[in-house]
Amino acid sequence: MNKKRRDPKGSLTQYAYEVIREKILKGEIPLGAPLPRLQLAKEFAMSALPVAAALQLLQSDGLVESLPRIGTRVRIPTSQEVRGHCVVREALESQAARLLAEKCTADERLELQKMAAHLDEIFTGPVHHGHDRSDHWFQAYRYHMAFHMRIAECTGCVELCDAIKRNQVLIFNCLYNNSARVHEFRDPKCWHQLLIEEITRGDPDAAEVAMRRHIRHGMDAIMSRIHSVTFLADPAHQSLPGSLSGEPEPALGSRALPQNRKPSRARSVRSL
Repeated sequence: MNKKRRDPKGSLTQYAYEVIREKILKGEIPLGAPLPRLQLAKEFAMSALPVAAALQLLQSDGLVESLPRIGTRVRIPTSQEVRGHCVVREALESQAARLLAEKCTADERLELQKMAAHLDEIFTGPVHHGHDRSDHWFQAYRYHMAFHMRIAECTGCVELCDAIKRNQVLIFNCLYNNSARVHEFRDPKCWHQLLIEEITRGDPDAAEVAMRRHIRHGMDAIMSRIHSVTFLADPAHQSLPGSLSGEPEPALGSRALPQNRKPSRARSVRSL
């Protein structure tokens, strides 16, 4: 069974959703890797129904895709999709930068400066001996998401924050950054501190320009790396890391049911 302990108060669907989602964002299940329901169910010590419901949620999130004769796998984004998510993120976060430049308080400026300094330290500092590297960078990207989300929250515009969450632009950014191993690129010195300096000095136009430049930084290299990740064309030869491996399965919703058995609906709960 997976080492992560199941919350007895949560549903099996939510548990499966959160664990698979984290593995995808962490890179433990990479882009294009198959997601066989029966093997996942065995791994999580549950039936296939909550796993199938969790995969449906992940598919609606855009993290998973289900294809005929291939089955369910981690979605491989096209260049257009990667760029499209970047365009949406840029539009939302550049507006957040403008709003924050107009109303940032001294306390908010200090808070964001401290977060930016810590983030720069994480990305430029060494990985401590004995720490799992994949977990280290996953936690770094999670903090990066929190940093950018905090910028939006400091604008006081609830609708803008909801739009960022709803479009999952920071989630996709985390996925793309981890898949492309952006931490190997080495950002300019004090990269996030310079961003906050520009955003909080009271000039909305300069703040917007700084955020757009920040988001576009390294995008071509990220897209190139993502699409250099390849898997064997024949799904029968693909395997998942660890104990999750097996044959391809039919696309979600296409599995034939045994005779005299009616389809059932699995109630799912999504955790954002």
